[in-house]
Amino acid sequence: MAAIDWKSSIIGFKHYLQLERSLSHNSVDAYIRDINKLAQFSCIQLEGKRADQITLNELQEFLGHIHELLLNERSQARIISGIKAYYRYLLMEDIITIDPTELLEGPKLSRKLPDVLSYEEIQSIIEAIDLSKAEGMRNKAIVETLYGCGLRVSELTELRISNLYFDVGFIKVTGKGNKERLVPIGRDAAKFIKIYMEEVRVHQAIQRDFEDHLFLNRRGKSLTRVMIFTIIKQLAEKAGLKKKISPHTFRHSFATHLVEGGADLRAVQEMLGHVSITTTEIYTHLDSAYLKDTLLSFHPRNKRK
Repeated sequence: MAAIDWKSSIIGFKHYLQLERSLSHNSVDAYIRDINKLAQFSCIQLEGKRADQITLNELQEFLGHIHELLLNERSQARIISGIKAYYRYLLMEDIITIDPTELLEGPKLSRKLPDVLSYEEIQSIIEAIDLSKAEGMRNKAIVETLYGCGLRVSELTELRISNLYFDVGFIKVTGKGNKERLVPIGRDAAKFIKIYMEEVRVHQAIQRDFEDHLFLNRRGKSLTRVMIFTIIKQLAEKAGLKKKISPHTFRHSFATHLVEGGADLRAVQEMLGHVSITTTEIYTHLDSAYLKDTLLSFHPRNKRK
């Protein structure tokens, strides 16, 4: 049994999928993206263990990590299938003698994850916004920001104008535990926030102490969480969507679309402001330019330009 590094084994696995299993180009790419996620996890959390050194418990940790990133059950099942196929290949090639995935199961979900919206469903919600009404452009900016930045609803309601750094493509948000983080902002979100500020908000009478709050109600005060939920619910109904949709659905879709599109797990996790359930160690800080490139490269709202 010969040891083999991640790069070599993944190249071999790709050739096996193409030549022996005759899978389509898209299917092969999906398999390879998922194995690359496992390789990234090993590099970050498992001190760079090779595939032949990883145990069943460590694979379960990886699946827990995937769950923390808000991937839905279908996506998790696909990743498990890909890992099992990869280890069967390693067994067939005598790279391993014991398959650690034989007893591998998905994480037990303690709560039902929200539905994920397709890009087309998100577009239908945006198109349902009535821009002839005074609050229309504000609501469009809200939806674009929720989906384009993956914010929690509380992070959206507390977003300040002074924390918008459009010149470098970032916004600063305050998350759980009052922890601040920089989040890349896509072109559409930035565009419609600017339009809202320059064409709508500038004409409002703003109440004292709310001058720096970005999104305001018609009385010139910050929007409440309940109001954001109401806006999203009404738009979903108008778009004819039957799914249970909340502001968090956009955050879930943001993460799912990025990760399924091939984005680096660490970058998505940092953008979400999550602490991994598999470790108490803080992830290595990523260069801000790298986070911005990840959003622009893998988020559907930017890829379709």
